[in-house]
Amino acid sequence: MEISVIGAGLAGCEAAWQLAKFGYNVNLYEMKPEKFSAAHKSENFAELVCSNSLKATRIGSAAGMLKEEMRLFGSLVLQCAEKCSVGAGGALAVDRELFSKEVTKMINDCDKINVIRKEISKIPKGEVIIATGPLTSDLLFENISDLLGKENLYFYDAASPIIAADSIDMKKAFFASRYNKGDADYINCPMNKREYELFYNQLILGESARLHDFDKIKVYEGCMPIEIMAKRGKDTMRFGPLKPVGIFHPITNEKYYAVLQLRKEDSKGTMYNMVGFQTNLKFLEQKRIFSLIPGLSNAEFVRYGVMHRNTFIDSPNLLDDRLRLLNNKKIRFAGQITGVEGYMESAACGIMSGRFLAEELSKKPKLNLPTTTMIGSLLKYINDKNISNFQPMGANMGLLPPLGIKIKNKQERYETLANRGLNDLKNMLNL
Repeated sequence: MEISVIGAGLAGCEAAWQLAKFGYNVNLYEMKPEKFSAAHKSENFAELVCSNSLKATRIGSAAGMLKEEMRLFGSLVLQCAEKCSVGAGGALAVDRELFSKEVTKMINDCDKINVIRKEISKIPKGEVIIATGPLTSDLLFENISDLLGKENLYFYDAASPIIAADSIDMKKAFFASRYNKGDADYINCPMNKREYELFYNQLILGESARLHDFDKIKVYEGCMPIEIMAKRGKDTMRFGPLKPVGIFHPITNEKYYAVLQLRKEDSKGTMYNMVGFQTNLKFLEQKRIFSLIPGLSNAEFVRYGVMHRNTFIDSPNLLDDRLRLLNNKKIRFAGQITGVEGYMESAACGIMSGRFLAEELSKKPKLNLPTTTMIGSLLKYINDKNISNFQPMGANMGLLPPLGIKIKNKQERYETLANRGLNDLKNMLNL
């Protein structure tokens, strides 16, 4: 019996890992280094493109709850991420290069996983999990489109710039974390009202790079380019990535009108990325406009922000609750191509696609994920036939069913929701 997983991103690696854990031999196809997408540069697996943050770790958050559920399933990605983590306050962030290398090593060292480095232009026979992500190659995308009857959607996604740490002016910037949570891992670039307005006025006039099919672009809200966000209103950024709330100067205790946070990109702290600053501005425009931010006047950009085409399928009308195609049960989809949004969400979807296939092949009882779990609620969302305008969705507490009791304190309410879901999952897994 042939089992193929196409794509060695977060979802594909998790799917192959789960199948291998259950004793099945898997062919894992990856087109790199034979061919790279517009956004990928490394030959290694599970390459992180948009950000190096895997979001919050606290149990009373959607991201933290998701991670704990993944841990119960033996997540490969979570294991590697914690091994390659860098300081990020209350979040789990990783050294991208070390993380990808670690995932690649563990996959290559697994004797049940046969890695095949070649581009797939046609879906193979046998059991197949398609985990090619939102940057599926054109040839395979055409094959998928033909298979799905041209029913697919797309959006454009953007990545933030990365700056050399030693080019940041620390006379104007300072280390601190929001609300002093965790260590002071972020570099903060504060702005007064005059500095913010100067930056804002230049940003909304900045020249963007040209994109193919520009008239058809749909920008996903969860990865909004900063220049588009700015055009929605003068103070929109101050309620988003430039939110000053909870950030004070560690010595003077001064408050600010707006604050840009820079997060460590590598374990040595030689590079920092501009948090929430996904952009499609031309490279010279990025240098000119972003250098107006206090602390970045002489910034050296290790990587400029880029924007690229991301694709996802109309999952509610195409997939069943086991992530199989309704018209071909041999083919499953996993990861961001299904419409789950986010690194760990993609990985979690990969876990379940591999687990679902393994249980089916071994004729084990059907695993019914409680909707009180974050993974269960995400899969329920992408399988909801009542959604008329399907859009990507990340983990959030609003997906979970209500508790049935009123808890006014938000943190306490979220922790109760998370503990309920984790207990339900442990009971299901007999842990």
